[in-house]
Amino acid sequence: MGDACPKCGFGDVGSERCLQCGVVIALYRTSLDKLRSGPPRAGAAAAASQSPPTPPAAVAVAARAPGPPGGLAIAPRTPPPPAASGPRRARFMGSGSALCGIHVVNVLLTLLTLGVYFFWAKVKVRAYLLSETEFEGDRFAYHGTGREMLVGFLKALVLFVPITLLNTLPDVLETSAVVRAAVVVGAYVVASVVVPMAMLGARRYRLSRTSWRGIRFSLRARTWDFVRLWTSSTLLVALTLGLYYPVWVTRRYEFMTRHMWFGSERFGFDGHGRQLLWPFVGMMVLLPFTLGLSWFWFAARRTRYCASHTTFAGARFASSVRALPLAWLTLSNAVLLLLTLGLAWPWLSVRSLRYTYANLTLVGSFAVDAVTQQAQPASATGEGLAGFFDADLGLT
Repeated sequence: MGDACPKCGFGDVGSERCLQCGVVIALYRTSLDKLRSGPPRAGAAAAASQSPPTPPAAVAVAARAPGPPGGLAIAPRTPPPPAASGPRRARFMGSGSALCGIHVVNVLLTLLTLGVYFFWAKVKVRAYLLSETEFEGDRFAYHGTGREMLVGFLKALVLFVPITLLNTLPDVLETSAVVRAAVVVGAYVVASVVVPMAMLGARRYRLSRTSWRGIRFSLRARTWDFVRLWTSSTLLVALTLGLYYPVWVTRRYEFMTRHMWFGSERFGFDGHGRQLLWPFVGMMVLLPFTLGLSWFWFAARRTRYCASHTTFAGARFASSVRALPLAWLTLSNAVLLLLTLGLAWPWLSVRSLRYTYANLTLVGSFAVDAVTQQAQPASATGEGLAGFFDADLGLT
């Protein structure tokens, strides 16, 4: 009478293969023996080949030594993997044709639903772009929904309608110049509060719905701190006739970066922006003589500066963006978008993403396995407001 199958327990196997589950008995038992013995320690095989054979008495003593219940050997604890090091960059694995297919379907469904599908269309585009973005062998993921964005839009509508009415009321009613001036000042004050709220809310929502290796990003910042930064900095830009602009955009980037988290690990920024003051002045002086092209020189300089001062878990970012390639990318994208009446948008979006990833690296070592999940709640109201004011920080 044959033995029972070691996998399914079927009795009287009677051959090398189980008639019920089809497993090969000898191979299955060999794999079980390897699992019970545990992984060998590094260098154990080499040491065993060089050491003299173990005396039979020692083998007998080891065989009589007490062990864990069930007779299974406990595998030695392997040390945690070393922190990854060296320059690393993200890659976009998608294509313009695939994004075009998504875009065409989105446009048709948005027209058929009289614009209601617009929010689901944005979700599909973001989900595709992130799912095709690879870093360290793993893809990003987007977890937002069209329903969330629709609800956020409706909430933002409650704030946006009064602002619109406040701006148009003096044109409808015949009022004095004093009343008109008061309305304009009031609208500016309201906008100076709502616009930064929209920008911060949009960033908070999108990060909270983005993950990598199952761990979510988050933005942990108080809204009123960013509102105060926004109002004071815009006032300084006006009082200095624009000279404070490079410091202001750096402080805005610093706020967004220093309050951004990936799970339990926080991003950092150690720049000040004052180093960009003279490059900004030089750009403004050359602006009329270069037909505006000196702006790309400053934009590339600012991008490299911000990246080089951004840190994450002991590693530091670096950018290799240069003025001429950036100018060519921006201007050629605008021309192609105009000539194709917008039809080239999917290919141009992919082109811009690949350029960004190709020029952005993370240099240094950081232990990714030490990061734990710390998801934060976020509402889509800021996302809706950002759509009204076009204040989404250039994100898709």
